[in-house]
Amino acid sequence: MLHINDLTYRIEGRPLFEQATLAISQGMKMGFVGRNGTGKSTLFRLIKNEISPDDGSIALRKGARLGVVDQEVPSGPQSLIETVLAADKERASLLVEAETATDPDRIAQIHTRLSDIDAYSAEARAAMILSGLGFSAEEQLKPCSDFSGGWRMRVALAAMLFAKPDLLLLDEPTNYLDVEGAVWLEAHIRTYPGTAFIISHDRDFLNKAVTHIAHLRARKLFAYSGGYDNFERQLREQQRLSMALRDKQEDERRHLEAFVTRFRAKASKAKQAQSRVKRLEKMKPVATIIDDPIPPIDLPSPNKSLSPPILRFDDVALGYEPGINILSRINCRIDPDDRIGLLGKNGQGKSTFAKAIMGILEAQDGFIKRHKKLRIGYFAQHEIDELNLSKSAYDHVVDLMEDATEAQRRARLARFGLGHEKAETAAGKLSGGEKARLLFSLISFNAPHLLVLDEPANHLDMDSRAELIKALNTYEGAVLVISHDRNLLESVVDRLWLVDKGTVAPYEGSLEDYRQFQIEKSKPTKKTKANPENDRVAARKSAADARAKIAPLRKAIAKIETDMEKGKATLAKIDTALSQPNIFTDNPDQAVELSQTRATIQSRLDALEDKWLELSDALEKANAN
Repeated sequence: MLHINDLTYRIEGRPLFEQATLAISQGMKMGFVGRNGTGKSTLFRLIKNEISPDDGSIALRKGARLGVVDQEVPSGPQSLIETVLAADKERASLLVEAETATDPDRIAQIHTRLSDIDAYSAEARAAMILSGLGFSAEEQLKPCSDFSGGWRMRVALAAMLFAKPDLLLLDEPTNYLDVEGAVWLEAHIRTYPGTAFIISHDRDFLNKAVTHIAHLRARKLFAYSGGYDNFERQLREQQRLSMALRDKQEDERRHLEAFVTRFRAKASKAKQAQSRVKRLEKMKPVATIIDDPIPPIDLPSPNKSLSPPILRFDDVALGYEPGINILSRINCRIDPDDRIGLLGKNGQGKSTFAKAIMGILEAQDGFIKRHKKLRIGYFAQHEIDELNLSKSAYDHVVDLMEDATEAQRRARLARFGLGHEKAETAAGKLSGGEKARLLFSLISFNAPHLLVLDEPANHLDMDSRAELIKALNTYEGAVLVISHDRNLLESVVDRLWLVDKGTVAPYEGSLEDYRQFQIEKSKPTKKTKANPENDRVAARKSAADARAKIAPLRKAIAKIETDMEKGKATLAKIDTALSQPNIFTDNPDQAVELSQTRATIQSRLDALEDKWLELSDALEKANAN
């Protein structure tokens, strides 16, 4: 379907690709991963023929149709369903021609072709795609101009999927979707009859939707079979083998050099020494796969924990106009160590709830009670957009650290992976991931007690997402996360809240339960005999009973995992302190105290691990039943 042969491309003299080669066969669903800024989006531009390579070639199968989501999203008076239907240009032109054609043979040809391309079920297919991406039947009839940019991007995605091109090019398609939309898209991609090439940093999506992974590293393209977890295992094994081979070669090199040095001047060994010199000259270094250092994300914990609850909603109703509630009957609380994932379809009120937490939106009814010393850090897409694009990262920090030295300001930025060069770059010229890092630095400046994070991983590559997860698990305050990235949620949160049917309430199942529920909900309903309503009620009750039985086990396991992560983080800090030179001679009391503390924590970790194994075994048995 697509062949990339010995591709070389440079930007301002800096090579992005050097003799890179990749083949994508018909029907493949290939995920495309690599660090931010390495050239993934540039490769898509090369495939689309928007720019030309310096050398090599890119060949798309003759006659194949390429599908991309345009940057110019639809915004006119056409309804959503009309916009999607118009994407199938052949169908649209045939329907127009059918109205005016007079030749009987041509009319027959038109209707035969319309039947071949399944044109008469087009509206149902378009409606199904729009529904899967979060648009209700009523919304599908509204004009595109009624929707925000993010929702119109979904319409553009729906139109491209409806057109069924031979090769889909998708650049971070889940960034505009909620969990429900991402679940629908992964199922749609899996069963898509054509070929797909998808830039994504969503681990769960790449594990479930694709059949292969392409990895961009060292300016070349490498293909792997399977999803992301399988790719990661193969890469680790390649790294291990390449390092072992390099070490073996270095041993051989040292041995040869020692022989030459010792016997070069000895007549009887001169020929042998010379042959070893030639062998050394021909010995090419092993190309090792080295992990590039991941820029850090360091979220400072609050100096002092507040008494619980830090935030409480008592029978709260929220809305933007008097008498019109978006959410109501909200009764919940956030404690200092809570880790909460907020689920719910876009448009149900997640952002409204977040604004109420931040104090941006007041309660229309009921009471919102905040701890008087509560500090909140808020990360959201619009916050990134509101950065002063003409000011550098350093200038942004100066505004917060007016009395600090230059070294202290730069050290602050370095803790978030913004070194000297990036610190001096205007925010408008930073990549999306670098802007996100700058915003993390700004929102956490005062060591907040609560972090409210709305899609915090959208601009981060896979390695940076892992660094964010590590930072959040080390952070000792409360966290509320809205994200479509299930790996992030599963790694960070231990409670789930669902925004649905006009309220916010705890969700007792797991993320996998929620995912399966969305999959089942998106399947076409089948007609049933003999009182289907009773069957549905019984099924819901059975599912609820099953979730109720295993929910305490899941919660206990999640709590243990969180405690283990905190314990490991504390051990790492102690090990760093104990590794300081002369600590046992200069501060023997401190060294002994640290050693004793370490032993206590290690003992507790061992006990937690035993308990985790016991509960995991119980959960496995419960699921089997």
